[in-house]
Amino acid sequence: MNAKQKRTLLILLTAVVLLIAVLLGVRAAKNRVQQAEQDAAAAAAAAGVITDAASSYKELSYHNGNATLSFALNDDGQWYWTNDPDFPLDQDYLIKIVNTLSALKPQQTITEGDTLDAYGLDEPSQTLTATSDNGQTTTIALGNATSDGNSYYMLMNGSETPVYIISDELSREMAVGIYDMCLLPDFPALTEAQLNSVTLAGPVNTILTASHEENSGGDSAASSSSSGEEISTAWRSGGANVTDNKQVQGIVKQILGLRLDACVDYRPSNDAAALCGFDEPSSVITVKYTGDGGTEETLTLTIGNPVLDGDGRYVRVDEDTTVYRMTADKLDMLMKVSVNGLENASTSSDTAPAASSAG
Repeated sequence: MNAKQKRTLLILLTAVVLLIAVLLGVRAAKNRVQQAEQDAAAAAAAAGVITDAASSYKELSYHNGNATLSFALNDDGQWYWTNDPDFPLDQDYLIKIVNTLSALKPQQTITEGDTLDAYGLDEPSQTLTATSDNGQTTTIALGNATSDGNSYYMLMNGSETPVYIISDELSREMAVGIYDMCLLPDFPALTEAQLNSVTLAGPVNTILTASHEENSGGDSAASSSSSGEEISTAWRSGGANVTDNKQVQGIVKQILGLRLDACVDYRPSNDAAALCGFDEPSSVITVKYTGDGGTEETLTLTIGNPVLDGDGRYVRVDEDTTVYRMTADKLDMLMKVSVNGLENASTSSDTAPAASSAG
């Protein structure tokens, strides 16, 4: 191979190397374009969230059209009502609002629309201010509902544009009243075998006392004790055996099924308590029972007036001054006997005289 041939071969090899380099460069550029497109799509999706989704909120205050409620996180990461940090707040309600706020995406964005009063945003119906853990503040104003009633017009951070349309989820969550966020106390889960006595103090005082023994197949009502053993329970009132009395059976059923329905007033004023009937209660139900530790415990249910514009009665539990509500079907037999005493109290052949009430 002479010098001219060698030079030609070298030129060809150089050209091939350059061509390979160009092809590799084109492929790399194509990959970069594809990655950029993917990043742009991801950024566009993230941009759909118009709130600070990367931060956690530590303070929340809003006006829902009826009341202004403010909440904050304590050092344990629990939300509390700033008006009363001891209020038994159900955390789920605040978690729902925060989650909705953190993922807030508009259904529509209006940049050139009508005037603010056309959307009800000149005087917003609901407003919200949230502060994230990095100190950033987000404000939201809700105006009118859309024509279908399922969405709302919204402004953010004091700006008059753009106008967003969002779902009604945030509005519905803010509309929940503070007493609806109250964690209701649970009554002890009891069996009839744990009941020792029930006193119904009203216009008529009735005392029911229970005796328990291992079930031997008799006629007395049988139930399971906390240890799982079958126990027979006999009930007496004024010396008479009233175990089979339908009213007594109804009383026991209602005692074992006690459950509060709602909080009506937390730390009510004296006037509010009197309005609910607690200056002169309609009935006071006292239940003595054997607790899980084997010691005798006492549960007191104070029943006030019928609920205004609703079903049921106002009630208080033990020494708690909070006013709760219970529906009438949970209390009807307790109230009936408190007012009238037991009817046909003696249901056995015992020689002891029957008594419809005992004090």
